[in-house]
Formats: sequence, C-alpha cells, structure tokens
Amino acid sequence: MTPPKISPLAPDTFPEIPPISGVWMATSATGMKYKDRDDLLLMVFSPETIIAGLFTKSATAAVSILLTKKVIENNQGRCLLVNAGNANAFTGAKGNASAQSALSALSTISGLPLNTMMMASTGVIGEPLNADLICAHLETLWNSKGTANWHPAASAIKTTDTFAKASSQTIKYGDKTVHIGAIAKGSGMIAPDMATMLGFIVTDAKIEKALLQEMLFETNNNSFNAITVDSDTSTSDMVLLAATGASKVTIQPDSENAHKFKSALQQVMTDLAHQIVKDGEGASKFITVNVSGAISDASAHIIAKSIANSPLVKTAIAGEDANWGRIVMAVGKAGQPALRDKLTIRIGGVLVAENGQKADSYTESLIDNHMKSEDILIEVDLQIQDGVATVWTCDLTHDYITINADYRS
Repeated sequence: MTPPKISPLAPDTFPEIPPISGVWMATSATGMKYKDRDDLLLMVFSPETIIAGLFTKSATAAVSILLTKKVIENNQGRCLLVNAGNANAFTGAKGNASAQSALSALSTISGLPLNTMMMASTGVIGEPLNADLICAHLETLWNSKGTANWHPAASAIKTTDTFAKASSQTIKYGDKTVHIGAIAKGSGMIAPDMATMLGFIVTDAKIEKALLQEMLFETNNNSFNAITVDSDTSTSDMVLLAATGASKVTIQPDSENAHKFKSALQQVMTDLAHQIVKDGEGASKFITVNVSGAISDASAHIIAKSIANSPLVKTAIAGEDANWGRIVMAVGKAGQPALRDKLTIRIGGVLVAENGQKADSYTESLIDNHMKSEDILIEVDLQIQDGVATVWTCDLTHDYITINADYRS
C-alpha cells in the first residue's frame, strides 16, 4: 500500500502531553501489515483505575469489541492491547480464538487475570488475525512498559491516518493538578454511532464508574458522534476513558470540580474529533455544519448529518463550487420537519437563500474567497422551533477513491 501523504489540514506539531501516573505504555512492530513502523500498543493500568467505555452499535462488531465490552462492564480492566492493520472482524471462530490466544499469552506473561485483558483491533475486515505475530512481541512489550510516551502510542494505532492524533488538558484544583491525555485514530470508515474508530483517554483524577461513564457518554455526543467522513460506521469503534486516581483529586457528582473536569474532557474529545475529520481520507477542507431552528436537537442533528454526508455537497465543496441547491436537497431528504419558505441558508456567513428562493442580495462572488479557504461554514436555520446541532465533516476528493481502491494492496 502506498504511504499516504500528510493531510494539508494536519496540525503543525504533535501536542506536548505530560506523563500521567497510573498508566504505562509500550509499542512494537509486528510486520502484520505495515513495514518499518510500530503497529502494536500495550497500555497497562494501575489496580485502582476505573474505566468507562463506549462501543460500536454495528451488528457486525469485531471480536475485540465483544471481549473488551465485557471487561469494562465488570470493571476489571488492567491491560489494553491494540493492533493496527487487521480489524479481526467477521472472522468467526478463528478470529475469536486468535484474540483469546493473544490475551491469554499476555495474561501469562503479566501474571494478571485473563478477565482483566482488553483488546482493540483496527484495519482490514474479514482477514484472520495472526496471533503468532502478536504473541512474539508480548514479553518485550510487557518488560518495556513505561518506555513509550504519547507520540509513539498514537503512531502505533494508525491505519490510513496521515498523522498521529492526540490532545490534552491540565486542570487546577487549588494546589493540586489533574491531567487528561488522549490519543485517537481514524481517517476513513468514519460515521461513529457511539465514538470514533479508536480513542483512548486517560486521566489521573479519581472518579467513580457511574459518573465516569456519564461524562464520557455526554461529551462523546458533542464530539465523536458529531463527525462524519464518509457515512460508514466501523465494526471496531471503541472509546475508553480511564481514571487512575493517582492525582488524589476526587471528582464528585454535581460539583464544581465535576463541571471543570467535564469541560476539559469536552475540549479534548472535540479536539480529537476535529483532527479525525481533518485527516479524512483525501480531505482538503474542514466543514462545519450548523443547524438551528429545528423541532428538537435530535432533529437538527439528523439534518446536519444529512448535509454533511451528502456526496454531492462534499464534492461541490471539494471543487470550490457554491452549489447551495445541494444543501437544499440534503435538508429536504433528511426526513425531518422543514418548511421551504422559512428556510435560510448561509455559507461563510453570507445569506444565500431565504423565503423559499435565492436571496435577492446574494451573488456567488460574495463567497468566492470563502469557498477557496480550508475552513468552510454552512449554516441552516429552519425557523420552526429551537433545536440546534453542529456536525463536522470534510470534502470528498479524488484521493478518497485512490486511497480506498488501494487499501488492501
């Protein structure tokens, strides 16, 4: 497979993320799919760690989803093994046996119970996972835990990603400090129905399970669940939030501390979600779709997704063509209440359509410069009630076809 060129929307630098007490990481190269790069990540958590998780709603979920979901539900997670290049999805009994083999070997090497072993897999669907390639590196991984920082960890989980994705926040509570560090991967097959393809967030705050799960769910809805690259939901979507408690700062429900923490967590999640869109396969433009005036927030979200997922809208933006009629089409097909003669559309802040027709004041020259920019803003006001939503997406270019036509070669 041809190495992807770095997205023109990529951040200039990888963020500086401080070490977080209570988690140790190591990476290795198995050669499973990618040559001359690490493709295996081990994360080891302290015994006090509480882990929350969200998982794909796909009916064809990968083996790793089923295994890890059970561990999270029983609140027993101690080790997370992540492999890139093979999703181990739709691989039947062989796929399950391969995953169990790798985790059993890790359990033996670490001395930790098998029911504390978690796994995440991403890559090609339908190909059996070669557990031997993974097992050959487990002892070295375990013995070197703590040697990898956030950059090699984020790099090891990439597939068609063109850059490593990470984000962090530091929160002050009096004379104490809480850290949040996170990595994610995702570039194609992105229309999360819970989370991103893979996202791992760690904090040293002390948070009980119910509150941790609640905050993950709520921040996810306004981040990973509000992005789309190509409308396709992965078999392997997983996001985990681990709280090690090492800072000794306890976050209580309905407290000012909780509000501060949730705000910081939302910033991390949204930052990662934006990075995934900016690394959308072949992307050249980052698109924000704001919908207001809908009958509910849920309705606004559906309409915004309809616009963001439209190949016609996305290709027009790729071609820097202000074909606003395609936005009208996407609103109309969404299956949500909309009144033609109340609808207003703005592109780059410029009024384009109102009262069921093109605005009298609009000419395409008003938004020529905006259409040539990397950041595109689409605003739709239904003027019915007060439902609002924001969805982020990218354009659809020829490179998307090139990347996916070449994916398995």
